[in-house]
Amino acid sequence: MKKERSTGPRKKDLHAVYAFGIFSMALIDIFVLLIPIFAKDTLGMSDGQIGTLVGARSLLSLFLSIHGGALMDRFGTRRITLIFTGSVILFGPLFPFLSTFWALFLLQVLSGFAISLGWSGAQTLIARIAEGDAEYIGRFSTFARIGTTIAPIFAGLLFDLGGAWLAYCFGTLWAVIAFFTLWRVPEPNPPEETNTDKNSFRISDIMPRLSDYTATFALMAIPAVAFTAIAMLVRNSTYGVQTTIYVTYAQDAGLTATKIGLLFAAIELAGAIGSWYSGRIMRSFDPIRVLMLTTFITVTLVSATPLIGGLGTTVWTIFALLLIGQVFRGITQGVSQPILFSVQAISVTREQQGTVVGLRQTMNRLGGVILPPIIGFVSDYYGREESFFIIGGGLLVLLFGLGLYSRFVPKITPP
Repeated sequence: MKKERSTGPRKKDLHAVYAFGIFSMALIDIFVLLIPIFAKDTLGMSDGQIGTLVGARSLLSLFLSIHGGALMDRFGTRRITLIFTGSVILFGPLFPFLSTFWALFLLQVLSGFAISLGWSGAQTLIARIAEGDAEYIGRFSTFARIGTTIAPIFAGLLFDLGGAWLAYCFGTLWAVIAFFTLWRVPEPNPPEETNTDKNSFRISDIMPRLSDYTATFALMAIPAVAFTAIAMLVRNSTYGVQTTIYVTYAQDAGLTATKIGLLFAAIELAGAIGSWYSGRIMRSFDPIRVLMLTTFITVTLVSATPLIGGLGTTVWTIFALLLIGQVFRGITQGVSQPILFSVQAISVTREQQGTVVGLRQTMNRLGGVILPPIIGFVSDYYGREESFFIIGGGLLVLLFGLGLYSRFVPKITPP
């Protein structure tokens, strides 16, 4: 059967999903920034406890991201994403009420899952609407990073001004705006397209299915999908460092929540610049080699945080040096993210876009669950600065193995 030629995505649809991108990804940054500051400054928790709380946000996502992606393919991406984004509005205001480790752990599990599936939905929406084109996906990433640039600054500033109450109220308001921007996004895979009969709905339709997990992990048989899944695991593991010992290192160096928010914003702003040019870079160079190089730089820079900060003698010089490191790391991450998304999107069928996002999220969350507690307890046992080098060395070893595997990945042809 002859495949219909695509006329390209509609600008109206792209603009709508770009707007949602501004708010969806930033929800991650707001809540990830606030939990270590709240836990250390207000509750006096250790690095190990903080790392466990940061890891808790990925616990449900680790097991249910694939199911969430399958639900998006089955019932419509927009519909499922609305449900999870709406849930964040309910969870946000509860944080300041809690002061015990296990209560915060449970709330982190629930809210983290809702935020993660919301961002997963945003990725699926742009993959479907943009039809895997790295240029449009790069622009989406740029818009997403506008939100992640603005949000951490305000979250940190409001924490300094009014504590956890004011900061988490801001996070809740951000979720409300995200919900309403999502409402304007069209459904790229309506239920009728997925052969779902509204009149024959059954509870079993929304329960996890072994076949969904089997089909998802079967995608790992595609070399490009397997490579990018592991590459994103390594790349995003640096985020685990940033949201645990990086924050506590900065706090002990005398940086306020506002300055830490600015450091978070700097990497996102730099990432927006990198994302804008990722489509051109992907068409000009081998995407696999670009991903290897950018991931190596990302891991090296975050591992060298104590060396970079150690060059400063005052709070402001430490802040300036860390800021420069964040900018360089942000550019490399910004270049790599759309390329990772694009390589996966063009390596599978249109009907598998939600499924491949679920796989990607599962690999991300595997690192998100395991690494932060390890980082925290390594810091408690060996020392905070030493833990940067230990974790960074382990990631570089994994990256070396990925480089060997990259030789088996066929050449990627951009759309």
